[in-house]
Amino acid sequence: MLTLALDIGGTKLAVGLVNPAGDLLHSFVQPTPKHQDAEHVWSVLDRMIADAITTADGAVAAVGIGCAGPIDGVAGTVSPINIPSWQGFALRDRVASVVADVPVELAGDGTCMALGEHWRGAGDGARFMLGMVVSTGVGGGLVFDGKPYHGRTGNAGHVGHVVVEPDGQRCACGGQGCVETVASGPWMTRWALANGWAGPPDADAVALADAAQAGDAAALSAFQRGATALAAMIASVGAVCDLDLVVLGGGVARSGPLLFDPLRAALANYAGLSFVRGLRVVPAALGGNAGLIGAAALVSRVT
Repeated sequence: MLTLALDIGGTKLAVGLVNPAGDLLHSFVQPTPKHQDAEHVWSVLDRMIADAITTADGAVAAVGIGCAGPIDGVAGTVSPINIPSWQGFALRDRVASVVADVPVELAGDGTCMALGEHWRGAGDGARFMLGMVVSTGVGGGLVFDGKPYHGRTGNAGHVGHVVVEPDGQRCACGGQGCVETVASGPWMTRWALANGWAGPPDADAVALADAAQAGDAAALSAFQRGATALAAMIASVGAVCDLDLVVLGGGVARSGPLLFDPLRAALANYAGLSFVRGLRVVPAALGGNAGLIGAAALVSRVT
């Protein structure tokens, strides 16, 4: 039997079929519709679910959903910052209505990314782990003693909204100075353009990384600034949660040493406590599939 896995974010909608061993057998991916109403976004996801069910040929035994947050894990609703039309959207019930008579579990997409990496990726047997995605936003999820930690409402692990600049920019979440406003791809690109990078106005983090690789000073400074903010957040979360591993994925993280080298250097400076100094930060291993595999883990009882 298979688990139907959903991974929903501001950039893409992904639906997959995962076997009990955690192998992703099929996946279906579409860009998240921009500037569309709630029902239009749902209609795209609904068609993808239908295609997956047809492919599974009746073998779906459960559904796991990872969605950008905030979520309400009790009510089963979602209010993703990067999908503005889905505010209080009853996602769990909608999915349950089209995949009837099987268990349906909902968690934050960061939690699912962390679970996926812990199960089949770079988790490396870590008992206390933070999984992070640095992309359009900065998301995260926590695995404590080998189990997902959801928190009171299902929103534990929202590390992108740890404040690193008290007088910084206003964030889409409504707060100010969040790490997302410094280290996410769009914010890094925007900062570089405002500080001397001659990239095109519609440039993205890939173009920024190319410019940094070529030695552009403003692009390099944007990566240094983003990495330093991430390191400050990681040191803080590591001290609070007594972590032994951070797994970092997402589009910005795929820039490799451009991000990881200054991040590790800054973390060595911020991590003063002995138990934080041993904290390892490693690249994610599953790429864009971590969320789907982790969503399946919600209902596969593997952690």
